[in-house]
Amino acid sequence: MTKPGVPGGETRTIDLPCGEDVRVTEFDLGMREFDCPCGDRHAVVMDVHPPERFLPEFLVEILQETVETTSEEMPEFDTPHLLGVVLEEFPAQVATADLSEDGDVGYALLWVTDFDARRLHEVIVELVVELMEHAVSHADDDAAIQEFEQRMLDFDVSAFVEQYREERNLEADDVYGSV
Repeated sequence: MTKPGVPGGETRTIDLPCGEDVRVTEFDLGMREFDCPCGDRHAVVMDVHPPERFLPEFLVEILQETVETTSEEMPEFDTPHLLGVVLEEFPAQVATADLSEDGDVGYALLWVTDFDARRLHEVIVELVVELMEHAVSHADDDAAIQEFEQRMLDFDVSAFVEQYREERNLEADDVYGSV
């Protein structure tokens, strides 16, 4: 939740899941984790971050082709939809701020999670796999359903995230930062 600051200038803040209240200007476009005064590291995501931060491009393309969104403002599946799924599943562990009226920050939506960036990455992959399982369960092809279920038994989310991060060479000062 954002709040007005001191008289003479508005300083907006976000109440983090850990209880800290932090100025939104503390979060810049290159940031993927925040070293919080509480002592923990929190994942930081902004609407301008591409969904490929978490998922391979081919999968993002599939999601964009198949997932129907209901938003005129965001007609294509994108990062806000991924974080919406996380927020729905973990509402107390995600703080959000709509900064679309604040031209000083360079982004419109901000999410800060109680998870660190790596754990958030794993959560997103787990939730996308659940969405895919749900979609496949509605198929009329029992063989396809069984094949998908078998592949998911062999799928290791943690290993996938590790390999994806290595392939992308995601470093804190990289353009996509530490995820």
